[in-house]
Amino acid sequence: MSSPTVTVIVPGRDVGAFVDEALASLRAQTRSDFRAILVDDASRDRTAEAFAATAAADPRFRLVRHEVARGLGASRNEALELVDTPLVGFFDADDVMTPRALEILVGSLEASGSEVAVGAYVRLRADAAGHYAPGVVQPWVAASTSPARRGTSLAEHPDVSGNIVAWSKVSRLDLWRREGLRFTEDKAYEDQVVAQQLYSAAHGIDVIPDVVVHWRERADGTSITQRRHAVPVLQDYLDGMSGGLAVLDAAGRTAAARSRVRLILGMDVPALVRVAEHHPDDTYRKLLGAFTRGLTERAERDGIPLDEDSAALRAAALAW
Repeated sequence: MSSPTVTVIVPGRDVGAFVDEALASLRAQTRSDFRAILVDDASRDRTAEAFAATAAADPRFRLVRHEVARGLGASRNEALELVDTPLVGFFDADDVMTPRALEILVGSLEASGSEVAVGAYVRLRADAAGHYAPGVVQPWVAASTSPARRGTSLAEHPDVSGNIVAWSKVSRLDLWRREGLRFTEDKAYEDQVVAQQLYSAAHGIDVIPDVVVHWRERADGTSITQRRHAVPVLQDYLDGMSGGLAVLDAAGRTAAARSRVRLILGMDVPALVRVAEHHPDDTYRKLLGAFTRGLTERAERDGIPLDEDSAALRAAALAW
């Protein structure tokens, strides 16, 4: 086997219904010169068994086991300390990696010399019978990754800042080491801040319109993004978006910050308003209202054009 080029960090906790498909998609990559670090975050189902069996059967896989759950951020950070390949990527153990994902992302960085490669993704949703099928590339994902660019930057392509997920990227380990980058721990939406740190510090960003991951929206509603009705999860969500904006502001990435403000007010806030309208806890509405007012004032001050289609929903949040 050739010397590995990229390490894929795969945290998982209680994803037994999906882990086999996820690991099979990684093992089936057309580019095989990878290592994988599987972090079992104190699973109580068969996730631990599936991780262990894969590590025993395939020498490219290494298993790390937690006796007490530490969360996605801490799991990824621990695995980062073990990486010794030039490139690193992330993959969640309930998703599906498309067959050429590593070939596309790693190959782009090898050709361009950039420090981050970002691919597109689609949601994987269940139908009435419980069968999962991938959807289409959503507009905000397309805006961040299309058309293809090599060696771009936040100044040249500010909309890439809208791609905040950890698992649609491959990046150079030197970038993580040089900037001392780590995921937020003990919070949901732990990838929002580090995504903007990567973009702000990178010497070259490749954006690729090819779909590299099918992101599963679980039919049982247990995904983090499906638990936004919980007040603590909402707070983490708002903190993640605010923290990402603070990174862009501190780095002087004005165009990217404007892009994020417009996207958050046009996409994230309206979706949260729909939850808040029927929420039993007024705290939820107050948190969302304060966040929306602050961001709307910024948009008005900076002359950021906002999506008119979502104006009514934003207005509802402003009143809370």
